[in-house]
Amino acid sequence: MRRIGLAVVLALGLTLAPLAGNAQPGAKVYRIGYLAFAPRPADDAFRWGLKDLGYVEGQNITITHRYAEGSGDTLHVLAQQLVTLKVDVLVTVGSPATRAAQEATKSIPIVMTNVGDPVAYGFVPSLARPTGNITGMAAGLLETASKGLQFIKELVPTSTRLAILANRHNPGAASTLKSMSETAHNLGLTTLVYDAESPASLKTALAAIIRGRADILSVIPDPALQQQRARIIEFAATHRLPTMYMDRESVLDGGLMAYDPSREEMFRRTARHVDKILKGATPAELPVEQPTKFELLVNLKTAKALGLTIPQSILVRADELIQ
Repeated sequence: MRRIGLAVVLALGLTLAPLAGNAQPGAKVYRIGYLAFAPRPADDAFRWGLKDLGYVEGQNITITHRYAEGSGDTLHVLAQQLVTLKVDVLVTVGSPATRAAQEATKSIPIVMTNVGDPVAYGFVPSLARPTGNITGMAAGLLETASKGLQFIKELVPTSTRLAILANRHNPGAASTLKSMSETAHNLGLTTLVYDAESPASLKTALAAIIRGRADILSVIPDPALQQQRARIIEFAATHRLPTMYMDRESVLDGGLMAYDPSREEMFRRTARHVDKILKGATPAELPVEQPTKFELLVNLKTAKALGLTIPQSILVRADELIQ
């Protein structure tokens, strides 16, 4: 019996030894909550950013992911779950997830990322002085919207009528529309704005775009429109309407062009915000940052289907060409 007991003790000791080593007794293990509408490749960039800063999952951090899996209605429930877990920092991707976290806690630090206009949404009073428990990364939509129009005009120089598809109920839409209208005017384009916040209103908007005889189309990012991405891309292809997007996923799915902040850079910098907070900083003293790296994507197959020849001036500036 003593031999059997000793064998069991030795076996347990060998089994638990690696676990004890990984746990690093006495070291603080930080808990990060990660809330998003759906998984995306940029999630990996956030983890890489943390790894570069010395964080290893299972050793000094744990990351608890909560995804709404296509249903925005569940974000509030998921945000409350993460608050109940008493995470040290909440990372939120996009405005719906940030809104859910904002309503779930006023004390846990929130690091948002990929939010078009944090001031318009009421997440922070100003980018320079967040003051509350929210900071992070804005998406720089004003720059992408303006520059994107310049690219689509360069591609279709004869265009005179620009259709803009937007959800006017989105708090960030107003500032983006203002920026786009000013740029369009400077480019000699007549601007036609079409509102869509649901599948039914999108159908009406798309029909109105055809009646308005638009030459080119631009789509302002919005969660509701994002769910209808395939429908919008199909519409543009069917009606041979050159379209500029502001998210790389649309071009990968068959859209013509996109000018978009580098998601990898944005999510790596989000990790740096988390690092500063875990080291004692408060969101109120960390200004909301803007992206500094942007990417131009062109779908050559879609351009060919539309009968468009991509000028060399765009080809040499494109960060990614989709064949």
